[in-house]
Amino acid sequence: MLDRLAIELNEILDSSVAGAFLSSFGRRIFFPKGIVAQSAEAGAKAKRYNATVGLAKSKGQPMHLSDIYGYFKEGLLQPSDIFSYAPGGGDKELRSVWKEEMIKKNPTLEGKLTSLPMVTGGLTHTISTVANLFFDEGDEIVCPDLFWDNYELIFVHAKNGSLKFFTFYDENKHFNVEGMRKALLDCKGNTARIILNFPNNPTGYTPSKTEMMKIRDAIVEVAESGKKVMVLSDDAYFGLFFEEETEKESLFSFLADAHENIFAIKGDAATKEEMVWGFRVGFITYASKGFTEKHIDALNSKTLGAIRCSVSNCDRPGQSLILKAIKEGKSYQEDKDKTFKEMEARYRILKKELEKYQDSKLLKPYPFNSGYFMAFDTMGRSAEELRVYLLEKYSVGAINIMDRTLRLAYCSVEQENISELVALVYSAAEEIWT
Repeated sequence: MLDRLAIELNEILDSSVAGAFLSSFGRRIFFPKGIVAQSAEAGAKAKRYNATVGLAKSKGQPMHLSDIYGYFKEGLLQPSDIFSYAPGGGDKELRSVWKEEMIKKNPTLEGKLTSLPMVTGGLTHTISTVANLFFDEGDEIVCPDLFWDNYELIFVHAKNGSLKFFTFYDENKHFNVEGMRKALLDCKGNTARIILNFPNNPTGYTPSKTEMMKIRDAIVEVAESGKKVMVLSDDAYFGLFFEEETEKESLFSFLADAHENIFAIKGDAATKEEMVWGFRVGFITYASKGFTEKHIDALNSKTLGAIRCSVSNCDRPGQSLILKAIKEGKSYQEDKDKTFKEMEARYRILKKELEKYQDSKLLKPYPFNSGYFMAFDTMGRSAEELRVYLLEKYSVGAINIMDRTLRLAYCSVEQENISELVALVYSAAEEIWT
């Protein structure tokens, strides 16, 4: 039997495009007025004694091990910034700052109604939360055939649904907009779900400005046909764009108010954008042309419930440190710029090295222009065979994807070693396949 609060939220969301996508779990879940909600209320009003949270305190600060606190720079963070529970949806100031930064990076969002980004335990948790809320057993989600393998784990093995593929590149080696459009139109029923990841993992490809507008227009066309479309933008590697013609804004920006039948979701994270891979601080943001503040509040409540019943809340010290760095970091932008320049330099070197092997009949690089990766089409040969051979003979690690793609993470290879890395990959291919 559905809880009264869940019913109220469902009634609100059923008047928007989001209601069409709620899973059975999504319809059941809500954020209860339980310990967390009551504790938050007490935190604002209980000035005498606050006996709500299971958190041991002394003199207003969480009790803690001095050895652990000693590893943090003295005077930078209070014990409460490190050891306290974070709010269910994340540090409110961090969420506000992240939204401000998101609009700076995506100026097309200026003036558009979106939710305040909610903190998750990293981008995987964002995608998993979306799957829980908006994906039922037997549902399908459209996805390019070159994709991050965790999508299969989440949507197929965890949720018992399916990935509906279209070929990533068209015959001109651009993003296959027409293949995407047809796959969406071919989805069963009056709804369609799609997940798009730019810069793409594993290929390192981001559409050009022209291509991105074609993607937007194709999704709008599907929406105008009467289908409701949920678009999850996986922006894990956002910002690492190395070519002038590459679109620098998220697809989310162009879909946030594109059509009443489009439900846009943005998944991003501090993971790569702030270079804090182990902090596990991600974000989830919602938008649609038809949304009101009531719709957004209802979505946030559902999302809070999903977070509450999974990880409860997310990394407190990570959030505090990220917020501190964005607001007060003396070298914050300088360090980010330096890292971007280094990644771009490695990208340029890799591009130049690959030109030496452009006549190879064994390996063909997929087009790439951004992110951390590039990948080879093994032309019908076993990528796993090549991966194992590289590892065992040359002590070179690479990733096999679906036994037809070999991915190189050049982000982790120094500039001076890229030339040798490329040479070894092609040498290995020659040795086993000729």
